[in-house]
Order: sequence, then structure tokens, then C-alpha cells
Amino acid sequence: MHTIRRTFGLPLLMLVVFGVLDWFFPKMFDLYIQTLIIYCGINMILAVSLNLVNGFTGQFSIGHAGFMAVGAYISAFLSVSFPNWAGPFINLNFFLNTVIGGLFAAVAGYCVGLPSLRLKGDYLAIVTLGFGEIIRVLLLNVDAVGGARGLYGIPKYSTLFWTLTWVFICCFTIVRLMRSTHGRAFLAVREDEIAAEAVGIPTTRYKVIAFVISAFFAGIAGSIFAHFLSYLNPSIFTFLKSFDVVVMVVLGGMGSISGSCVAAILITLLPEALRPLQEITKIDFRMILYSLTLIVLMLTKPQGLFGSLEISDLWKKYVRRSASN
Repeated sequence: MHTIRRTFGLPLLMLVVFGVLDWFFPKMFDLYIQTLIIYCGINMILAVSLNLVNGFTGQFSIGHAGFMAVGAYISAFLSVSFPNWAGPFINLNFFLNTVIGGLFAAVAGYCVGLPSLRLKGDYLAIVTLGFGEIIRVLLLNVDAVGGARGLYGIPKYSTLFWTLTWVFICCFTIVRLMRSTHGRAFLAVREDEIAAEAVGIPTTRYKVIAFVISAFFAGIAGSIFAHFLSYLNPSIFTFLKSFDVVVMVVLGGMGSISGSCVAAILITLLPEALRPLQEITKIDFRMILYSLTLIVLMLTKPQGLFGSLEISDLWKKYVRRSASN
């Protein structure tokens, strides 16, 4: 009984909290704030999932937008073409469509990862970048999902509850994974791939596993995005979107889940926080200041905001320092 409580107690508690927040959410904030919060959640899922590959496993993927596009289009196509295939319950249909979109993205991650993860560094980055562009060009030419016109009429199922639930599932899964034997294998691959091979760790297998899990959650983020925006176009999923997610991972700290979450929030809110400056000056300085802010942060904190530490580690360090004083 104690083990069951420890395993399922926190997830059930978080679901109740998310449900309460979702009920108060429309009453407390206007549509603009609601949109920003949802986008923060989507970017948190993208950043944390990419950190599993780039931060914990030591690879360098810049094709995350491709996996996001696969999950977004598959789940949106199911919602538009088969709105009640799983029954009359909207939330059940949305959940299943989101999971199916994530699974298709995971299959795409496997297909890309198996042959390409034998490569390293710049070569891997080029392959993943090429994959993202292939997905975008395919979507441009498939009339079943709208082609260049885009996919319209997607039901707006995404809510704060579903966004926070998937953020929690993503973070919880990767935290538990990194605390397991598999997590130690990921770190061994990152630190020294040759040494890891020498002690019997199948490095290619673990890199593919990390790639598949990362792609799955990117597909989940894509589904939430699609069912919130209610419209998809291939131009949304260019390599610039992948670079945005890479910036979140690097800025937050390679190997820090907390850092990825904080950086995702900063990257999402910073351009909007600078919007009043544009109204005052009548000149759009937002992207210039946005870029300069990122440069200053990376010059002053080259290891990222959190490095490889988590919020709990920083809290323990702060409490220990306060106790010693």
C-alpha cells in the first residue's frame, strides 16, 4: 500500500490541482495571458524532451520541429476526419489522438535515429536538420492535410489542464528515467562513448531510445499546439522552430530539466515583455533586444542558467549556505 501511494500519489494529486487551476483559469486571466501560458507549457515539453537527447545523452539534434509537425498533423487529421472514433467523450478522443500523434512521431524518431545516430556532432545535426526539412516539404505536398494551404477546422481541445498534465508527464517520465539504470547509461554515453562501449553499454541502442522518447514528447507538444491554434501550416515547423528549442536547452543548462522549463518560459515571454517598447518607439527593437539578452546571458553564464543542476540542488545549496552562516 505504501509503495502504491508513493507511485501514484503525486500524479493523482497533480491531476486534481491541474483540474482546479483549469476551472479558475478562464476566470482569472484574459485570452492573451491564457495563450501565453499555454505556449509556455508547449515549449516546456519541447525543451525538456530535447534535453534528453542534447543534454543527457550528449548528441546534437536540430530537427525537433519535424517530430512536432508529425504529432501535430497526425492528431489534427484524426480529430478533423474522425471526430468521435473513440466514442462521444471529447477528452478521451483528444487524449487518444494526442498519444497516437506522439507514437507516430516516435516511429519517425526511430526511423531517423537508427541509421543516423551512428554519426556524431555536426554530421548528426545535419541529418536531423535534413529530416525536419523533408517532413516540412512532404506536408507542403500532401493534399489530405491541406498542403500549402494548411489544415483548417481543428477542434480547440487544448486546455490548461491538458497542457499542464503533459508537462508533468514529460518531466516526471524523464526524471524517473534519469534516476534509473538507463539514465546512468545515457550519462555514460554523454561522458565518454568509447568507455561506455568498453564496459558493455550498447551506445547506439541507448541513443535511439533517447531519440524515440524525445520524439514522442515532441509529437505530444505538436498535438497540444494544433488543438490550441486550430490551424496548421508547414511554414510553422521550419528549422527556426528547432533552433528556438535548442536555444531553450542551451540557455537553461544542458542536462537540467528545471533549467529547460525556466528557459522555455523566458524565451516565450521575453519577446512579449518587450512589446511595449515597440509601441513607444514605433520601431520593432524586440528581436534585437531579445538576441542581445540571450548573448549577454550566454556570455555571463556559458554553462546555462542552471548548468547541470536542478532547482532542488540549488535549494539544498542555498539552505546549506544559510545554515553555515
